[in-house]
Amino acid sequence: KAVVLAMSGESKKEEFRKYLERSGVIDALTKVLVALYEEPEKPSNALDFIKQYLGAPTSGDVEAMKAEKDELLKKVDDLSKQLQEKSEKLEALQSSAGGE
Repeated sequence: KAVVLAMSGESKKEEFRKYLERSGVIDALTKVLVALYEEPEKPSNALDFIKQYLGAPTSGDVEAMKAEKDELLKKVDDLSKQLQEKSEKLEALQSSAGGE
């Protein structure tokens, strides 16, 4: 029975390895680790290096994007208020011009 369980565990590992290979994970990880190995000055944060190499935003990028998002949301709010004010002025002008 133990042999069957061991074989089952091994086949699961083998299936997972094949899955990683088919999906390109092993190749991508190999390339990033080789790039890190060949880096003349090792980065202080290896995980950020790996994220950046793979195209994911780093923690600094995320903070900058959050700040930019907040700034853009405020700008949208300001512009929406301006549009509302201009629309009301235009409506008032059209009403007074139509009444003459």
